[in-house]
Amino acid sequence: MTVDQGELFVAGDGEDFPVPPPLASHGPARVIAMCNQKGGVGKTTTTINLAAALAEYGRRVLIVDFDPQGAASAGLGINANELDNTVYTLLMHPRSDVRTVIRPTLIDNLDVVPANIDLSAAEVQLVNEVAREQALARVLRPVMDDYDVIFIDCQPSLGLLTVNALTAAHGVMIPLEAEYFALRGVALLVETIDKVTDRLNPKLRIDGILATMVDMRTLHSREVIERVREAFGDKLFSTKISRTVKFPDASVASEPITTYAPSHSGAEAYRRLARELVARGDAA
Repeated sequence: MTVDQGELFVAGDGEDFPVPPPLASHGPARVIAMCNQKGGVGKTTTTINLAAALAEYGRRVLIVDFDPQGAASAGLGINANELDNTVYTLLMHPRSDVRTVIRPTLIDNLDVVPANIDLSAAEVQLVNEVAREQALARVLRPVMDDYDVIFIDCQPSLGLLTVNALTAAHGVMIPLEAEYFALRGVALLVETIDKVTDRLNPKLRIDGILATMVDMRTLHSREVIERVREAFGDKLFSTKISRTVKFPDASVASEPITTYAPSHSGAEAYRRLARELVARGDAA
């Protein structure tokens, strides 16, 4: 799908963001960890659809599936259970070349480093390794100049794999369900991010908090969003992602909503988020 360079669509608060101009060259990549220790908040949905939207705008994007469930791989049509080499191979065998593990997707400009259940063993096996928190950063180093953005889809945990993702990243995006109990867990995540910043990765920062599964018709959603705004100010993305059955439908079809239902409001919302990310300077 081509994008009209004059296209604008409002799917959030305030003014919209311009369609980013084409890039004359690619790289070095900005690495963004998609992180929240609470499951079911839209991490993988956001990773896939935001990456696809940026790819639609001509950015070269790599998704690192860093969850043993392999949902990001499956959501892009890759059966990681049939693969001999995955991100686990790269973590456990330092001489492995990430380029041999990267898989193209059906979306132009979008590639994936797949994961499967093997990755669940990495957390235990990395414990005795030297510089165990920097294993993923080492894996990604050879392809940093090949991509504009690298998304790491983290598992719902604050264990060693997530610490690896935060150590390798420049920024963290926190998808947050517009629900009170989801809000309570953010403080623990921010504390972990602060520790990683202090001890392992001083360049790490929070790029933003994304409200997901929003229903602005309910007072509860509006109150949660207002509390996040009070706590985090402009770290809260103006774009909001509403709840819709089209997201699970697209997952079943193993493609992003931007190609499954390109004119749907959910697809437009992720395109707007991609434009907001570029406008903030958090993506090329």
